[in-house]
Amino acid sequence: MPTALEYTQSMVSFDSVSSKSNVDVTNQVEEWLKKLGCEIERVDYTDANGVAKSNVIAKLGTGTGGLAYFGHTDVVPADTWIFDEHGPFDPTIKDGKLYGRGSTDMKGSVACFLAAMEAVQGRQFAAPIYFCCTADEEVGMRGAEQVVKRSTLYREMVEGQARAIIGEPTLLDVVHGHKGGCSFIVTSKGRASHSSTKEGTNANWNMIPFLAEMKALNEEMETDPKWRNNEFNPSTMTMNLGINDHTPAINITPPQSVCTVYYRQMPGVDASPIFDRCEAAAKANGLDFEVMFQANPFYIDSKSQFIQECLQFSDKKEPRTVSYGTDGACYHELKQAVVMGPGSIAQAHTHDEWIDLKEFDRGTEAYSKMIDFWCC
Repeated sequence: MPTALEYTQSMVSFDSVSSKSNVDVTNQVEEWLKKLGCEIERVDYTDANGVAKSNVIAKLGTGTGGLAYFGHTDVVPADTWIFDEHGPFDPTIKDGKLYGRGSTDMKGSVACFLAAMEAVQGRQFAAPIYFCCTADEEVGMRGAEQVVKRSTLYREMVEGQARAIIGEPTLLDVVHGHKGGCSFIVTSKGRASHSSTKEGTNANWNMIPFLAEMKALNEEMETDPKWRNNEFNPSTMTMNLGINDHTPAINITPPQSVCTVYYRQMPGVDASPIFDRCEAAAKANGLDFEVMFQANPFYIDSKSQFIQECLQFSDKKEPRTVSYGTDGACYHELKQAVVMGPGSIAQAHTHDEWIDLKEFDRGTEAYSKMIDFWCC
């Protein structure tokens, strides 16, 4: 069987950008899982653009409980890749690093858990190992949503309350909480004309009152303590706003104005009034309002027994929070969960994404010990 490095090299070679199909790389992962002797379940679907997507869920051993690993096989685009000598899907080793899109986020982590499952082959299991690899994590966690809705093995994990590892890159620090997210699009509709006439309706003018309300709301969210959670850095919901009228020339009256809003709600903060105010502001100004996605925050008590047990397998002896999101937002029915994986989030989504080769040994060792602790 391959090493964690070899698993990663193979997976990186698949172009599984979220806008494309991840079926081929999922087929490869399934083949490896079968060789490990796993029971296999596939949850396939077609996305809104007609692209085939696939999730693979597996179980090794019998009974319930045990340990469940969650990862994803889709990656962000690599249009800004910096190297000419090798492409983003040509895994390349140099200077003690493996370069390639997805090497850190998060095919390297998936590889480490596969290698850890291989390392315990032949052992006597007291509880099962579960494995789940999804599509579309990078574009709204749609694969994880499908797993939660349709997977029989996931239902078994919930009923047996398996301990869960979401293997996103944390340098193997124990992460007990992350922010959620809410994104929506607000559209103002006008009518195009030559700007020298008065025949058109400029959609931007109708958008301005809504933007003013968003500016005031953002200032409130940044300054009012009721919207803060000091366990996080930054401690606010960091509302991000984008605006574009997509009009190709300055002498065309813009027939549309499009505003995107994204904020990251936090554990312990009821953000529903924020959403309600945004939606009401759009409707009051006669604008279209469309929700893109909503993801729950992830949070486990840092003093819980499970978090304290996870710290045995990390170099850091205190858990922490992060501001980015993971599929863990969908797995809230699993009450013992942690985000913990090899590699650094600082290398994720970059124009030269890489993972330190030392992380493969660290990740495989940590996951092997966790399997041994809870399953063997």
